[in-house]
Amino acid sequence: MRKRMTILDKAEAAMKEAVKRVVAEHQKAGRPLYVWRDGKVQKVYK
Repeated sequence: MRKRMTILDKAEAAMKEAVKRVVAEHQKAGRPLYVWRDGKVQKVYK
């Protein structure tokens, strides 16, 4: 039996899917991707 997803679980799954799409789009287009990590902006994809 499958567990029913709470609204929080649904929101988290939607955010993870959105991030995957953004990363894929940037890689496909060859654009850099920047994130905020440890109080600094870091380039994660060249």
